[in-house]
Amino acid sequence: MVINKIFDVAVIGGGVAGAAFLFTLARYTDIKDIILFEKYEEVSLLNSNPKANSQTLHVGDIETNYTFEKAQKVKKASFMVSNYIKKFGKIGEVGFVRDKMILAVGEEEIVKLKERYEQFKELYPYIELWDETKLAQIEPKLLEERQELIMAIGATGQITTVDFKKLSESFVQHALDTDKNIQMRYNEEVTKIERNEEGNYHIVTDTTQFVAKSVVVNAGSYSLLFAQAMGYGLNYATLPIGGSFFFAKEKLLNTKVYTMQNPKLPFAAVHADPDCTQEWNTRFGPTAFALPRLERYHSLHLKDFFNALNIDKDVMHVYLDLFADKTIRSYIFRNVLEELPTFGKDVFVKDAQKIIPSLKASDIEFADGYGGMRPQIIDKSKRELLLGEAKINESGIIFNMTPSPGASSSLSIAMQDAQAICDYLGATFDTQKHQSEIVESSL
Repeated sequence: MVINKIFDVAVIGGGVAGAAFLFTLARYTDIKDIILFEKYEEVSLLNSNPKANSQTLHVGDIETNYTFEKAQKVKKASFMVSNYIKKFGKIGEVGFVRDKMILAVGEEEIVKLKERYEQFKELYPYIELWDETKLAQIEPKLLEERQELIMAIGATGQITTVDFKKLSESFVQHALDTDKNIQMRYNEEVTKIERNEEGNYHIVTDTTQFVAKSVVVNAGSYSLLFAQAMGYGLNYATLPIGGSFFFAKEKLLNTKVYTMQNPKLPFAAVHADPDCTQEWNTRFGPTAFALPRLERYHSLHLKDFFNALNIDKDVMHVYLDLFADKTIRSYIFRNVLEELPTFGKDVFVKDAQKIIPSLKASDIEFADGYGGMRPQIIDKSKRELLLGEAKINESGIIFNMTPSPGASSSLSIAMQDAQAICDYLGATFDTQKHQSEIVESSL
């Protein structure tokens, strides 16, 4: 095989994280030669595809599983995406201004909601408390056949919904519009990365070979496999979690409605989202269940799957801890039932009735072809599940494993990686330009 020219940076993976990094390198650094590998025919066909996620720009204002400290970080990171959408005129095409809320059901949740409002209103000055009178005006379906008291923290006038595939496409186009030498290698799967004697990275694909001075891997579940093949991240393992959705047979809500998170559960509580690709029809979900796949709706090599699991006594300890908790055990069992084709929606509708009590199983249908994989990372040394993005940075090569809210944080992660790669290569990052265009109004 012929080895092509030496690139400054190779990007592995064309999801929203890889596309954001490509854009950031091209627009805000003096790095000239960049190559991006995507094994499918276009960007963002997996987890960044709008069918695979809830299309939510996670800001931290309605996600009750975020602590105040995490919400501060997520707000700063996600507002970079908002700023990009505004700066480049993508409102109504990539990002959408829609109402959103956290719904509290029952007196106990309402008390917690009010406490959260008092704690978070300085961080998010636009949030409001919506009582039943207000909710009846905004979303009357929330009160139909409702027995319990309800209240919400709501927000209007914000970019709440993002088509992350279109965002990825926009990132790539703006990168290509610069004067940099950028090669986009679609339908080309990277099979091996190794460091050569000169300290550069030898990248083998299913068709040829390349050399790059530095590499950033944004390949979902496969990021960890690439790292471990090079001897890095051996203390990590993957717990592959899949999620599915259900569509309402008719449009029921105009507002993105999240529910209060059970603090014992590591996965998102059920929510309802107007779907930007389905004329804003209401989509409920996600479910969450362990699935023997690394990519939803795509085949895989069993060897890759078992390598990702990286099972030993420390990983089994985490699994046993999860299943030992009655709440988690019941949640997992129920989510497995929700996937069954015959009566899954009869089980799921009971969760969705927290949002719309009058909802019946006959009102919803399984969203065939929707859903994705969210690889959760297990830290074997600490024997715990990591509920955020994980990163390995070693001598000019970075591996990103980014569960939710990785898409919302894509530009922030890209900034960190671009700065790290610039430091490694002795290149320049234009902080002033990046600050004025992407960061400035996010603080």
